[in-house]
Amino acid sequence: MEKLQKYFIRVRKLLDFTFFRILFFIVLGAILFAAMYSQVKPEKLDLGLFSVAEKTIRSPGTVEDKKSTEKKRKEARDQVQPVYTLKNEYTQNRVDLITSIFSAAAEVNDEIKEEMKKQEEPATVEKPANEEPSVSEKVTRLKAKLTSGVSKDLPGQVFSSLVQASNDELSIAKDLTVTAINNVMTKRIPGDEVENAKKRVEEELKYASLNESLRTAAIALGRYAVIQNEFYDPAATEDLRLQAAENVEHVKILQGQIIVEEGKLINQDIYHQLKLVGLLNTEKSFKPLIGLVVLITIILSAVFYYFYQMKSLPEKRQMFLLLYGIIFLLSILIMKLVSLLQIFNYAGIGYLFPAAMGGMLIKILIDEKLAILTAIILAVCGSVLFNEGVTGTLNFSEGIYILFSALAGILFLSGQNHRSKILQAGSIASLVNLLAIVALMFLPNGQFSGIEYGYYLLTALVSGIGSAVLTIGLLPFLEASFGILSTMRLIELSNPNHPLLRKILMEAPGTYHHSVMVANLAESACEAIGANGLLARVGSYYHDIGKTKRPNFFIENQMHHDNPHDRLPPDKSSHIIIAHVIDGSSILKKYHMPKEIIDIAEQHHGTTLLKFFYHKALQNDEETKESDFRYQGPKAQTKESAVVGIADSVEAAVRSLSQPTPELIESLVNKIVADRLQDGQLNECDITIKEIETVTHTLCETLKGIFHSRIEYPEMTKKKVKQA
Repeated sequence: MEKLQKYFIRVRKLLDFTFFRILFFIVLGAILFAAMYSQVKPEKLDLGLFSVAEKTIRSPGTVEDKKSTEKKRKEARDQVQPVYTLKNEYTQNRVDLITSIFSAAAEVNDEIKEEMKKQEEPATVEKPANEEPSVSEKVTRLKAKLTSGVSKDLPGQVFSSLVQASNDELSIAKDLTVTAINNVMTKRIPGDEVENAKKRVEEELKYASLNESLRTAAIALGRYAVIQNEFYDPAATEDLRLQAAENVEHVKILQGQIIVEEGKLINQDIYHQLKLVGLLNTEKSFKPLIGLVVLITIILSAVFYYFYQMKSLPEKRQMFLLLYGIIFLLSILIMKLVSLLQIFNYAGIGYLFPAAMGGMLIKILIDEKLAILTAIILAVCGSVLFNEGVTGTLNFSEGIYILFSALAGILFLSGQNHRSKILQAGSIASLVNLLAIVALMFLPNGQFSGIEYGYYLLTALVSGIGSAVLTIGLLPFLEASFGILSTMRLIELSNPNHPLLRKILMEAPGTYHHSVMVANLAESACEAIGANGLLARVGSYYHDIGKTKRPNFFIENQMHHDNPHDRLPPDKSSHIIIAHVIDGSSILKKYHMPKEIIDIAEQHHGTTLLKFFYHKALQNDEETKESDFRYQGPKAQTKESAVVGIADSVEAAVRSLSQPTPELIESLVNKIVADRLQDGQLNECDITIKEIETVTHTLCETLKGIFHSRIEYPEMTKKKVKQA
């Protein structure tokens, strides 16, 4: 494990260089491309016209069949009947024409009457007086009032009958004729029905109450008036045909649609569809390749930006990047392996994928926001990888399932990160998986058997619980490989049954009690300034582990023993006291404790001076060097180390007080903190003066609570004096 950790450290150092970071993302993208390309690559089939399909072939995408669409449009156009328009104005025109003919005949009669009345010319041999014009003359007069076309189209007998009739007879004949014409021409009369229409007019006038001559003339006029009034309208017909063609829906080969079933003959239509969707080996398409590259670019860009704006030290950021890459690729690898099971044609096989694993690992080891981003990315990748054998398609149901499952694992994972909490989050993820599957099954009104419901229930449980089990199994490996001190690891180290804590308890019980007190102080102070309180607590438990090597040389373990320092020279005593830091570091490294815990053990005294032994040595030798009585350091590098060091000194000092009053506690704490500041012990960590004031106040309040029962208030002191 140490070799692996060193290997990861070397790789992490390479990521400090921009070139290797770019190379890292390129490798990540190449692996993603290799995993997903087989799912989007168009399937090339060696199929011939009129051959037999060896398997059922589905369309990899939605494609419009323009040829079939045009064929259907042509059929729709051909089905449109020609449009014929009824010319209603023709009826009125023909009625007006016939009316004008009758009117002209009546005018001729009126003119002759006027002429007869006037008798302006004297009678002669050629023209006797009061002799009416002849029929031919009347006809001539009548034709003069009409157009030449009408005169030619109507037989002369019609005009003769009209001029021989009285005006009353003409009026009756006109009304009957006009009525008959109206009755016939208000109906549609196509070109091939004109003769039948003329016959209908004739039938209506055949029994009219007119003299025979006038009836014959009326029939002739009626037949003459009836003409074609329904005509073919090319513009309206074309408009209808265009509308019919536009109403035809585009013929599409839908994604996943069966083009040909196994054992069926590939006819010309099927062959055309296979060619259209790009499944024949005669075509090459780079569109899926380009689409996949763009998709991977979007994914990696989101990850790159997240790490780019991450507010962490470069060393830590690169370590997180490498860790993220391993977890993400591991999730993709598992997803790919599960997707290979699709060859067995089990519906919903993708639901077995432990979708919550990657999100939970990233939340525990890195960050919750990054875990949510990863859940979205895995959902997108899953929709590609679990396309159920239809290349180039996206399985949105699987994508939704993975997203819900991963978010459930992330959101319901407790901040305490106990293994039991991970298992609990996995159980909740299983429940969410089941609900998601039910929703995805019921939304399309699917019909499933009891066995199928049981199968989906099993996949939901396996996915959720499997995610928890894999998270629990991989977490220690990743923590050890990257030297990560997670919350879970800290909680495990705080277990009183840990071998080192039992060692302190059995070999140095006073030190154990002191460490527990320091842990309480340090945790509350760190939480007050926003530092890692749990790290401070666990670091306090182990900060004096070195005292187990010589427990009797430390005052907290000398309850019933003499102080051996009374018999030792001060320089020897100081070496023994200083050695507990070095010994503690060695013991912690031997047990492969996290670096953060070792740092607290090494830094909690910094380079402070052992004042008691130094002043004692000065009494014997004024040339004694102060550096010989200082801890070797280093000084505190983090807020947690600084707070633990202050809490360690404060607890020991307050415990030595016989009567720790609140005022005395505050004075002592302020003095110790001031000495640390004056001695420069806090110069190398990023703690601020304001935070130091907060730490001081918190330590005072906590100590007052701890030593409350031992504080004697003034009233109690007065009573004791009186009793004495």
